[in-house]
Parts: sequence; structure tokens; C-alpha cells
Amino acid sequence: MSPNDAEPEQANAGPGQAAAAPERTAADSRPGDLRQVSDARTMRALAHPVRIALLEMLSLEGAMTATEIGERISESPTTCSFHLRQLAKYGFVEEAGGGKGRARPWRMSSIGMRLAGTHDDPETELAAGALVRMIRDRQLDRYRTWRESKMSYPRQWQEAADDSEFVLFLTAAELKQLGDELSDLLLSRFRDRLADPSLRPAGSLPVELLVMSYPISLPGDQHLPDTSRPAANPAANQKGDPS
Repeated sequence: MSPNDAEPEQANAGPGQAAAAPERTAADSRPGDLRQVSDARTMRALAHPVRIALLEMLSLEGAMTATEIGERISESPTTCSFHLRQLAKYGFVEEAGGGKGRARPWRMSSIGMRLAGTHDDPETELAAGALVRMIRDRQLDRYRTWRESKMSYPRQWQEAADDSEFVLFLTAAELKQLGDELSDLLLSRFRDRLADPSLRPAGSLPVELLVMSYPISLPGDQHLPDTSRPAANPAANQKGDPS
């Protein structure tokens, strides 16, 4: 799940998936739209490595059959077919037309998804945390693979890729505005290529751009946290937690 925007807690489903936009239901989604995910049931349904891998492949390659995807992700057509049907149940994929059974192609029903960043109930917060960790782990694995294989790429790609970190002093409102502006910039320029692979220029490659923005200290304390010890839970400490 690339394909993903700096609103609250966001995680793309994988390379090629964008993230952003107001909430919409599965019935409202179209291939060029973005999907907001905010309920625990849907998040739990997504939190499966095969389902995330299926979303990643469809976002990168366009319409594919269960057999074709299975060959790419080393899973059986039966397994892929089952999980594709489950993803369709939740509105993330749809039949692309043509073919029968495992020979029927599937496609994304939107160009990506976004997870709501704040949740009022613990159940949804737990489901979101599990899904985000799964997606981020896959993204960071791809980053590590890039670092290990970088020298095998043409020099122009080595020079074009970037490793940057910025520490900025922002208000919460400024952080949200910055995230919205970055999302708008990226989507306005490249959205169509996500929805229609035929629009991708010759020589283009799928490029994963991770945007993670978060405060590194609590209000009133601008010191960097001590990362040599496990992070304390501020809410728990306020309730008298001995840590």
C-alpha cells in the first residue's frame, strides 16, 4: 500500500500511492481520487503484508491479474485472489474489466490513501498504529535497499536522489500549512501519472518520497530528547506513572 502528505498521521500504502484530501467513502472514489481511512475495521483489514503488497503492485504497474501479481510478490494466485476480493470488499480495488476467475484484471479504485492522524478511541488508535508501522517498515526497507544498491544505478540517479533533514521552529498551524502545501505541490504536478501509467515519461522510475513531520520536544521544552532511553509516555506520566 505510495503508494501514502503532512497532515496528522499519514502513511502511504506504498510506492506510487499518494496521500491527502478530504474524507470520502469507497463508493465516491474514482481512480484519480484519494481515499481517507479513519475507521478501525478498515485499518485492521489493510494491516496484512500481502494486501499491502497487492496495493503497491497495482499502484506501480496498473491493472494486473492475481496470477501476474503473484509472480511478482512470490505468492500463489489463490492467495492473491482471496486478498484482492477482500480489498475490493473495502473499496480499495475493483475489477478492471475482461477475463474471468483468476484471469480477470484488478486495478486501484483510487490513487492512494491517507490515514487520519487523530483518533478519539483507543481501538482506532491501536489499529492505526499497527498499520502505520507495517507500512513504514516496508518503506524503510526499500530505503535501506536503495542505500545498499545505490552504486548499481546510473550516476544521474545517484546524484538526483536526496537525503535531507530539516529542523524548523513552527507552530502547529504552520506545520499543517506546510504539509498541505507540499502535498498540493506534488499532487498538482504528478497526480495524473499515478492514475494513468501511459502518462509516465520515458526513463521515469517509481521514486518514493517520504514526508514525516513531527515535534521533537514537548511544548515548553526545546531540548532534544534523550534517545538512549525508551521514550516516556507524556500522558501516562501526567497520571502518575512512576517512569
